[in-house]
Parts: sequence; structure tokens; C-alpha cells
Amino acid sequence: MTTSRSVPKGRGARGEWQAAPALSVARVAVDMPLAHLDRPFDYRVPTQLDEQAAPGVRVRVRFAGRLVDGYLLERVDETAHVGKLAWIEKVVSAEPVLTPEVAALCRAVADRYAGVMADVLRLAIPGRHARVEAEEPRPREITPPETPTHTGWERYTRGGAYLEALRAGRAAHAVWQALPGEDWPERLAEAAAATVAAGRGALLVLPDQRDVDAVHAACVGRLGADAVVALSADLGPAERYRRWLAVRRGQVPVVVGTRSASFAPVADLGLLAVWDDGDDLHSEPRSPYPQVRDVLVLRAHAAGAALLIGGYARTAEAHLLVESRWAAAIVAERATVREAAPRVTAIGETDTQLARDPNARAARVPGVAFEAARGALTAGRPVLVQVPRSGYLPWLSCATCRDTARCRHCAGPLGLPRGGTDHDPGLPTCRWCGRAETAFRCGACGSRRLRAGVVGSRRTAEELGRAFPGTTVRTSGGGAPVLASVPGKPEIVVATPGAEPPAEGGYGAALLLDGWAMLSRPDLRVMEEAFRRWLGAAGLVVPHKDGGRVIVVADSAIPVVQALVRWDPAGFAADELASRTEVGFPPAVRMAAVEGSPGAVADVCEAVLADERVASAVELLGPVEIEPAPGEDGQDVKERALLRVPRSGGRALAAALAAAQATRTSRKAPDPVRVRLDPSEIG
Repeated sequence: MTTSRSVPKGRGARGEWQAAPALSVARVAVDMPLAHLDRPFDYRVPTQLDEQAAPGVRVRVRFAGRLVDGYLLERVDETAHVGKLAWIEKVVSAEPVLTPEVAALCRAVADRYAGVMADVLRLAIPGRHARVEAEEPRPREITPPETPTHTGWERYTRGGAYLEALRAGRAAHAVWQALPGEDWPERLAEAAAATVAAGRGALLVLPDQRDVDAVHAACVGRLGADAVVALSADLGPAERYRRWLAVRRGQVPVVVGTRSASFAPVADLGLLAVWDDGDDLHSEPRSPYPQVRDVLVLRAHAAGAALLIGGYARTAEAHLLVESRWAAAIVAERATVREAAPRVTAIGETDTQLARDPNARAARVPGVAFEAARGALTAGRPVLVQVPRSGYLPWLSCATCRDTARCRHCAGPLGLPRGGTDHDPGLPTCRWCGRAETAFRCGACGSRRLRAGVVGSRRTAEELGRAFPGTTVRTSGGGAPVLASVPGKPEIVVATPGAEPPAEGGYGAALLLDGWAMLSRPDLRVMEEAFRRWLGAAGLVVPHKDGGRVIVVADSAIPVVQALVRWDPAGFAADELASRTEVGFPPAVRMAAVEGSPGAVADVCEAVLADERVASAVELLGPVEIEPAPGEDGQDVKERALLRVPRSGGRALAAALAAAQATRTSRKAPDPVRVRLDPSEIG
């Protein structure tokens, strides 16, 4: 006997499908990362998917003859498309994962960086896990936080007023300079609690997992575990999606996370905060290469939320926000800064110092540094030693002029082989082509003598262990595990920049070694980056009244060293912005770096120069040939050109670059071109 199965209503053959009775047209953001297809496409909604096809859900549609993923942006009654519309084939999940606010943010980010919205959506929305979606939501109990009578913000001018603005739900924008030794995770937690007290949500973005853990713990201490989630790449895909869904469903008001959390769908955003906005971890390495600070500025403006940019240092970009009066400066009085700061000493700042140690300028660890370390260890406090590079001997330089020692064959940097010993280090070897250099001669001064350009953290730890026998020497970062914290007892901690662990009770001294190497990189932001790294380490040292000392092994006459001695991040940022304005570099202007094969770079630049929107304002710098990356044979020549316009022309430049890319992808140009707006590194 045969049985007939009934066909669900509306699920007949495709030719029998009927359109939904109302709002039958769906606008879909199709997952196609091609510039000429960067727009929504209209599809017909069949009756069987009418209830499921809500704005924000994931869908499957047919595009160019194949099924692709997409997000349903909105439903409308009419379409401007001429001809027959294709159907939405499937609603992957009824979970509306893309909110209108995040969709608008993704569009704005793509437009700012001359990118494609599909690429930004991949950064914003994690991959789906059906099992996680099917789980019953965990009940959460969120208790409104109490208003504290005293907070750490009262040490800052405008600090208390900013907290009151958050409690009142106002969209206050601020750039905060943290005091040395500040418990900044607690300050961010206080700001988040004030925002939650106003009935709104908070999003705090940190550079790395260690910072996320510290701020998450501080927020949990004030708001409870149910009110806060941490989002970072270290979570497994399922757990990250579980936490992200709790945020999307409005169950959690506070999100703490790393770079990708800047797109988290927090309901009723009241506060957006970023700590240490100059950290390169805040720059996305994938197209269209957005920077967290700029994403949060866009989001704060669109959502009417407060913005807080905090750190020991201040970037030129953050100072521009203060200078333009879009943001207020939260800083402490100079007397408060002097009271909280350690004593900072540079090399050659007094004649007495040079008289006691005539070789101080040439020594890697001068006598004043040993003196400070011995004083801290004797007082029972740990000593922090910051080394710019990891490993053992990362590269070699000329012993006379300190120019980088380079290979005669490929101009790559020379280093020592890993298998060498102190007695027989081996011949200098090129780190690019692997050739041994038997007769080095400096191309700058003709000297034949070599020295270690930067001695790495491992070698430094060994040398300090011999100099301070009986003292424990730890390493953090640079191939070794990054320490979360260290006890407050006399020991030496050798760390690479960004891996400095806080010490219980604070460090007694910090030695900032190889300052000249930090300042010699051929990069636009080298001074700003060195200053930020130094402040990050010096901020962990106890105040000078408790014996805290910081020794920076760099010439005291250098302006950035003087700024460190004065502990003046705002003044340094003002000078840095002024110098960039004078030479015409970001953030004083908008600049795009176009990289690729010579022909492809020329195509893009010619299209931009001919675009009416920017033709009268754009300036072309280059192109110049780019050095091959380590390991590349360099046979395929690549070039880079810079396109520069005034800040007022930034939007038009991004649009012109997007149009040029769209023209190339529409005609299937073979050579890819990398376009970066306001790149963080311009060598």
C-alpha cells in the first residue's frame, strides 16, 4: 500500500511559489567581496519563509548561478529592479544576528576605508553554531550598581563631571590621560557601572587578553558576573558565539573584549571605551584594515553614545579630537602628576652623571641603571627591564656608526646563527638569503667592526643574572610566556614591550634599554610608539616619594626623551600633531597607501587622479619600489604609491578608491591591489 505525503503549504515546485502578501521584497547584503558588487540586492520572499525572513537573519540566495550566504537587511513593498526577481532560497536561522545599528556601522566603516561591506560583516559577526542557538538562554540576575561616594576619577580635572555625564546618559566624549600607577581597569569599571546605572550598555575594547582579563575582573567586582561578558579570539568558536548571542539578545549590558568586540551588538549603547588606542593590536590586519579608535568614533557619533579614549600616552589622532573640541581632555593637575610619577633619568642629562660614568652614552646598561636596580632590589622591590626585541641577537649593526649591517648580495639584515656559542658565535649570516658574510664592510662609514644591534630578551636575562648573582631573573614575552603578574619581592623581570607584567605593590625601578634602537626604525610613528612603550612600562613603577626610578637609555637631548622625563603625554602629542601637520602626514591629512604590481598601482592612481571628486585636491607621492619581505625572492616587483588629500577630502578619496577598485574587479583585472586608508605604518 502506498501512502501520500502532503506538501506543506507554499512548498511546491519553484514555479508554484507565491510571494509574501506584504513586504514581499527583501534587501540582502550578499557575501561577495568584490568591489563592483558592494551593494544590497533585491530578492522575492516566498510565502513559506514569510515569518522567518525577518531583518537581520542569515539567508541563502542564488547569485550568479550559485547559492551564497547573505544577511537580510530590510523588507520593502517595491523594487527598482527591472525584470524578475530571484527568490530567497533559505533562511539559515531565524536568529536576527545583524542589528540595524551594526549594519549601518559596517557600511560606514567600509565607506571610510574604501572597503567592501561583506569584509566588514565578517569581522563583525561570528560564525554560526546551530547547537548554541538551540540552547535555552541562561537566566541572569543583574542588580543595578550603587552610586559610590568616592571614585578614582576625582583625581582628574573633569573626571567626576564625566562620570556624572555617564550617569545622566549624556553623550560625553573624552580623552583620558591615566596617572602613573593608576588602577585603570578599576576606572573603566567605574565608568561602565555609571553607564549601567543610567540603564544603558557599555563596550570596553582592550589590546590583548591580559588586559581583557583585568578589566573583566574589575567589572565583575562592581556589577556581578551576570552583567558582564568577555569576547576575545582566545575563546573557542562555540563559547564565543554563546556569549555573543547573550549580548545580541539583550541579556548582558557590558561587553569587554579585544579588537573585533568593537562591533558587538550591545543594546542601547551608552559608553564606548578603548584603552591604549595607539597599540598596533587595535589595527585590523584584514581588509579593509579598520582601526578600533576610528570605528568607535563612528559608532559613538551614529549611536549618540559617550566615548572614552584612555591610556598613559596620547596619540596624535586622539589629540586632534581634543584640539577640534569634539572631545574633552581628562587630565590631572601637574602637582598630582609629579606626586604620582617615578623619577625619570635619561643618559647625559647632567655633567655629574657623565663624569661618574664617561662611557654612559655608549654602554648598553650604564652605571646609573645598575645603581637604580641595586637600590630597588635592596629596598625589597622588583626591577623591570624593557628590551625592544625578543630572542638572543636579533640583528647586527656597525660598531662605529650603528647603521644596520646588511648583506652585500640582497641588502638583508645580518644576524648571528642560533647555534653559535659565546666562544664561537659563528659567521654573520643574512636573515633573508642565508649567505654568510666573511668580510663585512659598512656601506655608510666603511668600518669593518660589528656589534649586536639589539641584544634580545634571553641574552639580556643571562647578562643580568651574572651581574646580580643570587637574584631571580624572569622573562615575559619574546618567546617566553607572558606573565600575568609578579610578586612584590626583589627580583628582575626582563620583558619585551607590551608584555610587562604588573608587580604586586609596584616596581622599584624600570630600565628602558636600547632606546636608540626604539627610535631608529624608519617609520612615521616611531617617536609616538617609543613614547607609548616607555610610558606603559614606567607607569608600573612606584612614585618617586617611595623610591621609584625609571632609567631610559637614550640621549636626554631628544625631545621624546624630554617628554618622558617631564611625564607630559599631552604636550608630546601636541608637538607630534604639529610636526605631522607641517610635513602633511596623518592625522593632519587623509592618506591612502596603494600597493601592488607597478601596472595595478598605476591603474588605481590614474583612476583616482581623474576622479572629479578629488582631482583638484589629491596629491600623488611615488610610486616607489617596496623591499621584499623576509623569505621572498623579490622576483615579482611591487610598488607603493601614496595619495594625499586634506582632511575635508577624506570621504571623497575613499569613494574614488572604491570606484577604482570596482572598475578593476568588474573587468577581472588579474593583479590584486592592497588599499589602506591612514595606514598605521608608513616606512
